[in-house]
Amino acid sequence: MNNTTQLLRFITAGSVDDGKSTLIGRLLHDSKSIFEDQFSAISRTSEKRGMAAVDLSLLTDGLQAEREQGITIDVAYRYFATPKRKFIIGDTPGHEQYTRNMVTAASTANLVVILVDARRGVLVQTRRHTYLASLVGIPHIVLAVNKMDMVDYSEARYSEICSEYLAFAARLGLNDVTCVPLSALAGDMLVDRGDNLGWYQGPTLMDVLENVEIDHDVNTTDFRYPVQWVCRPQTEEHHDFRGFMGRIEAGEVSVGDEITVLPSGRTSRVREIVTYDGLLQTAYAPQSVAIRLTDEIDVSRGDMFVKADYLPTVGKEFDAMLCWLSDTPLDKSRKYLVKHTTRTAKCLFASVDYRVDVNTLEQHANPVVNMNDIVHVTLRTQQPLAFDHYQRNRASGSFIVIDEATNNTVAAGMIA
Repeated sequence: MNNTTQLLRFITAGSVDDGKSTLIGRLLHDSKSIFEDQFSAISRTSEKRGMAAVDLSLLTDGLQAEREQGITIDVAYRYFATPKRKFIIGDTPGHEQYTRNMVTAASTANLVVILVDARRGVLVQTRRHTYLASLVGIPHIVLAVNKMDMVDYSEARYSEICSEYLAFAARLGLNDVTCVPLSALAGDMLVDRGDNLGWYQGPTLMDVLENVEIDHDVNTTDFRYPVQWVCRPQTEEHHDFRGFMGRIEAGEVSVGDEITVLPSGRTSRVREIVTYDGLLQTAYAPQSVAIRLTDEIDVSRGDMFVKADYLPTVGKEFDAMLCWLSDTPLDKSRKYLVKHTTRTAKCLFASVDYRVDVNTLEQHANPVVNMNDIVHVTLRTQQPLAFDHYQRNRASGSFIVIDEATNNTVAAGMIA
């Protein structure tokens, strides 16, 4: 394993008891990614509960409340690797009241594995999780038809579920959907193919995870570089060094490129690209670098470097889809803070247009916005922001809303 091995972030989602935690446990176990003491601990717990086999779901259901109820409440993250790729898994809650947890985990994911119980088929929760995946722009969907062992590994039942789901996904504009039949309990079609699904000739779940193409998930066209810090070392050796530190969120930049600083609109050229390991001629998303310019212009945290050919929108007002995270309902008469890339500004809700019923996709006008609600809003900020449509660029198209009285994050938004 080397440092250039590609990283895939994915989440699992599905209805309660569809087997998400068991699927992750099976992936970790069959890919030899758990320690012996971990396996011994869950073996003892399974034995105390009178189970005939080891309950692999215990590898992810870490909270005591979750173990007592047998459900996943918080987002449980696990890390593992194969010779082809590194993985970060987020096991998200199935209950509707934990919608905010799923949205938080999904916002950084490359792929979502949506589980369906082969006995119950496509449920309301299946549609809800698919809608949330489309809302946060997850580019790759895997429909995992689980518990095939409970329907005698029926090809007809698998085909029926896939047809219904693909029709719904098409309504949301989701085109990259892969269907896989499996049994998380028995291990069929997760890492190994098993002996019970001979009629299925497609990839296993691990095959999909290892080989899905994610190079183009990052916008490689529009250069976006939010400035996080202005670096002025107070040392004799670097007394004249002035670099602008941050992470390239999209595109690439080379020494000599002309850049525009937003929102001021001033222009300059790249003099040096500095990293911990030395100087670079060209840097790409998502590298973290320090950029030095040829001109002494006023740049501060929250400004954004872009290229003139691919400018974002600069403005004080924008429409967005918002997931409300707070126990306290949204108050349109109050001021909040919006944090967009590295800039924080005061904001007001100019309008709250409608709430989306994530189960039926119906829109309800003039809503009271409570925790876990998904709403369409118009935000007005005190300072101008440089933003993109969320579907074009996740980093410059997303933001969070902060209660300035408590400093709590109360909402996460996607610019529409």
